[in-house]
Amino acid sequence: MKIAVAMSGGVDSSAAAALLKEQGHELVGFTMQLWNQRRHVNVDENGDPLPSRCCSLDDVYDARRVADKLGFPFYVLNLEKDFDRDVVEPFIQSYLSGETPIPCVACNSRLKFASLDRMAVSLGCDKVATGHYARVEYDAAANRYRLFRGRNHWKDQSYFLWELTQDQLSRAYFPLGEMLKSEVREIARDAELYTAEKQESQEICFVPDGKYSEFIDRFLEHEGREAEIPEGGEIVNAAGEKLGEHSGIHRYTIGQRRGLGIAHEKPLYVVQIERARNQIIVGEADELDTMEFTAKGVNWVAFDEPSEPVRALVKVRYRHEPAIATIHALADSHARIVFDEPQRAITPGQATIFYDTATGEEVVGGGWIVRE
Repeated sequence: MKIAVAMSGGVDSSAAAALLKEQGHELVGFTMQLWNQRRHVNVDENGDPLPSRCCSLDDVYDARRVADKLGFPFYVLNLEKDFDRDVVEPFIQSYLSGETPIPCVACNSRLKFASLDRMAVSLGCDKVATGHYARVEYDAAANRYRLFRGRNHWKDQSYFLWELTQDQLSRAYFPLGEMLKSEVREIARDAELYTAEKQESQEICFVPDGKYSEFIDRFLEHEGREAEIPEGGEIVNAAGEKLGEHSGIHRYTIGQRRGLGIAHEKPLYVVQIERARNQIIVGEADELDTMEFTAKGVNWVAFDEPSEPVRALVKVRYRHEPAIATIHALADSHARIVFDEPQRAITPGQATIFYDTATGEEVVGGGWIVRE
């Protein structure tokens, strides 16, 4: 087949390309330039650039080296403006509204995969390959493409792919879906690729130090939008009693315990962020437990929108252990999810993903957790 390969400059995409090349496919490599390093937003207190292991200029160079080593053409797509519009700005606005966003889902499905898919179609490619740990299978009886978790559940990345459409899944190819990380590195070593021992980034690519609120402050200051930086306000309990002061709602997230600056007989946690009143509401551990929530932007992968309630295993964040729930499809691509047992710290802005109850392997669908 002729395959468009997403090249991030990391070991996973490098090994995927090496595996496909060994299988005899015709490859065309693409790297996406997303974050403008010249903006000098990601700097420390001394103004020195923060190190980044994802989406940097070094990653573009590493991807090119892999393509050269394996002997296939390589191109760079400049998507900086798209990335700002579709990923960075929504990330900032979500935090400013009191949510805790996960931009990697929108980046993977709406920007990276969608852009590469369009390019692949224009070049007559049969498939679009990435280094994601996930699996796609075609169900002839249902005439439908099905999305599954990667065999290595610790590395499984189906959580970031639930927005893919049937059309996109028809061209999606994940060569690493059946593999362990150790096997992937061995493929890269056997191919003598420079990236074989490259470390992984665990942070959001455009916030390399993981300090999200500080990034938002720097970004808004750099763009001359200081007036948008949230001011401090009150920390209160559920009864509205003032317990302390906060330094801006974008510095807090549901479930947070540290950094509240409140002395109390029992540990207190952030249980709600109220943007309209500029308040952080705190409570004890049991106040974090929730039985149900609403999701928007729901995409049904395993079947069309159901007319009856669906039983599924539901995740409310990436490292959440899926829990059994009943999903009620609502109008306008919304859904109501009701758990059998209370779940802790369900957070607006996060993605939720639904898996089948039989094996917990197939992606039924997903959506975005919204504020009640």
